[in-house]
Amino acid sequence: MFERNMLTFNPGWDSTKVTLADFDDVRDLQKTLKARGLAPNPAADESTTGPAYFMLADPDGNPILVDQHVASPRK
Repeated sequence: MFERNMLTFNPGWDSTKVTLADFDDVRDLQKTLKARGLAPNPAADESTTGPAYFMLADPDGNPILVDQHVASPRK
C-alpha cells in the first residue's frame, strides 16, 4: 500500500481508538512544527475544524502521518 515505512499518530484517540477528552488539535500541532521550521506536505487547512491530517518526512524520507479522526476540544 505504501512504498516506505510510515509512522502514524492519531491525535484524539487512545491506543484502542477511544476518543480522549483533551488533546492537542492537529492544526495546533502543525502550527508548532511549522514554527520550528518544518514544512508539512500536504498540510492541514488551519481554517477548518474537526478531522484533518498533515504529513512530514523523516530524514530518511519515510512519511510521518498525523491523522486526526475526531473533533477537537478546541475552545
